[in-house]
Amino acid sequence: MARDRFASWNGTAPLDASSGDQKRHRLSRAGNRKVNRVLHIMAVIQHGGYGGGRAYITQRKAAGKTHKETLRALKRRLSNTVYARMVADARRSAGQVREETAP
Repeated sequence: MARDRFASWNGTAPLDASSGDQKRHRLSRAGNRKVNRVLHIMAVIQHGGYGGGRAYITQRKAAGKTHKETLRALKRRLSNTVYARMVADARRSAGQVREETAP
């Protein structure tokens, strides 16, 4: 599963809501709501100044994004981080299983 599919599964992949020359993305209501809720809590905590999210939000606001857009972008970034950690853990576990079953 690629990180884009993971984001779609958890509901953090943006939906295109562009009109004319205006390029916008809107919130996806689809996806696993429990995982999306956890990502939302992570984003709100990082928005408050804990972790690396505060600097990212400041950077996005400087680019002209609204508060909701910045929070949505942070949730997607956190989704990518969670996916990368899951893949790394799966690879590490697969290596340990191979070592245990080797004669």
